[in-house]
Parts: sequence; C-alpha cells; structure tokens
Amino acid sequence: MTINHLDNFWTLDNPTHFDALALKTFQFQYENNSIYRAFCDLINCNPVDVVSTENIPHLPISFFKSKRICCFDDPNASFFSSSTTSGGQASKHFYQNLDDYRMSFRKGFEYFFGAIEDYTVLALLPSYLEREGSSLIYMADDMIRNSQHEESGFYLNGWEELKDQLNALERQGRKTLLLGVSFGLLDFVERYTFELKNTIVMETGGMKGRRKELTREALHQQLSEGFGCPKIYSEYGMTELLSQAYSKGDGLFECPPWMRVAARENQDPFQKLPWGQSGGLNITDLANRNTCAFIATEDLGIIHSDSQFEVLGRFDISEIRGCNLMVV
Repeated sequence: MTINHLDNFWTLDNPTHFDALALKTFQFQYENNSIYRAFCDLINCNPVDVVSTENIPHLPISFFKSKRICCFDDPNASFFSSSTTSGGQASKHFYQNLDDYRMSFRKGFEYFFGAIEDYTVLALLPSYLEREGSSLIYMADDMIRNSQHEESGFYLNGWEELKDQLNALERQGRKTLLLGVSFGLLDFVERYTFELKNTIVMETGGMKGRRKELTREALHQQLSEGFGCPKIYSEYGMTELLSQAYSKGDGLFECPPWMRVAARENQDPFQKLPWGQSGGLNITDLANRNTCAFIATEDLGIIHSDSQFEVLGRFDISEIRGCNLMVV
C-alpha cells in the first residue's frame, strides 16, 4: 500500500468517507510504522480484526518523547519539538517535508475563519520565539507571510509597539488576528487595556511555568476584560499533531473535517466512552499520515460530537507541558 490513497482527505465531506480513509491509514501505518505496529501487537490488536474506526488503537502520546514515530526511514529527517519545563523530555514529530502541515493549518484556519489574507496577523509568542523547532512558530510565520499586510509580524516583548499597532488597526476598522501564548497575553493586558471590536484574540494555551495556571474560564475572563472584547478564541494544537481545533469563545473546540476526537475511560484506556462523559481525549488526525494518525493524549475532556469537544484539564500523572495546559 502506498501513501497516495490519502491524497484526497482534504476534501472529506461525510463521516463514511472519513471512516474509510481512517481504516486505510491504520493499515498503512501498521505496515510502515514499526513502533505503532509493535504497540498494536503488544495489546493483541490483529489488523485483520480492525474493521471499524472503533477498533483502531490510539498510541499514547508519551511515545513521541522516547521513540521515533514515523512511517519512513530517513536518519536525517527534520522534526518539530515540544517545549519543556523543569527539564522534562521534549516530544519530537519527524517529517520528510512540510506539505501536509502547511495544507492542514492553512485549510483549517480558512475552514473556520475565512481567508488569512483578510487579516492582519499579530503574534505574541515570546517563549516560542526563544527556541528552535516550534511547529506553532512555523504556522504563525506562514500566516504572517500570507496575510499580505505589512503590519503583520511577531512580537517578543515589544509591548508599546504592539499596543500602538492594535490601536491603529482598530481605528482603521481592520480585521486583525492577535495570536498569543496565555502568559504573554496576560502580561500584555496587565500593562494596557483596550476596547477591541475588529480583533480576534486567540490564546494558544500554556503558562509554561511563567505564571500560576488558571482554568480556561478564569483566563478568558481576565483577557476579555483587558482586551474589551466579549469572546476570547482558543487554538488546540500540539507538536504531535499536524492539525488544529479551534474554539470561538464558547468553550467548545471544533475539528476540521480530517480530524476527529473521542473519549476513553480513565482507568481502562481501551474502553471508549459515549458522548457527554468525561475521559481522556483520543485524537485521529489524518494529516499525520507519515507518523501516527491515532494519538491518545494526556488531556481530559468531554465529547459533544465527532468534531466538537471540551477540554477540562490534564491527567495528574502527566508532565507539565508548554501547550494547552489548563488545570481544574
């Protein structure tokens, strides 16, 4: 089996189509990803018995910290790496090229928010700019370049410059996206206050040990008051995934058509839960065709549909991570 059978997942338009491609992806990755195959064999999962997406095993996300998770043999392959705190081990997501990642975040953003060319993109991502290998920085840089507005750009600690730019864009009535790590946005609104009417403020999660962790509700309340806007948007992404889910301020994240979410029982990771019950989040990301598309995350949440979910927090046993850490 070749990987070409997945070329059309960007045009998914119904659950049946998703299921068929997910099953083909499983067969391809079982045959070509030695770590995933060993995991399936260890839990006695025979690929012949996988006839439904419900039967597909999800690989614990911690494997990305210690193993090379990929369907290709290239000792010189590049990778994205996760941020770490307290000396924790970084996850690595290997890739042969970035075509799928670019296609995923470009189409994903357009699916929810329209063309990036319509926005001026301001990125407040200080901790990520200070290190190499960040998939978030790569995405933000691509968005800035493709926004085609000269005012778009990164900000490290240029608070005054960012404040002036936001106010100028507001006066001009320009559609703006302010993308920021949580602690950076909080630091910003402690210095200045705004009344934003044309700006989407989107947090990417994570205090990274810089500030006390907050629930998403408390974080959004502080940011909403500081920026003077009724809703704070959120991006749900991680190094181990090539796709992102987004929340438009109502606490519910929604996946693009090539991404699906499910919940598992906390004490029995192989027991799937029905919608409405809280459990560990399992993500299927078909954009991960060259690594592993089936990831058992360390996030806790509630599933509201195949494409909508709520993030409640993290497992207590998880290491503190840089992205999407919300403690309840």
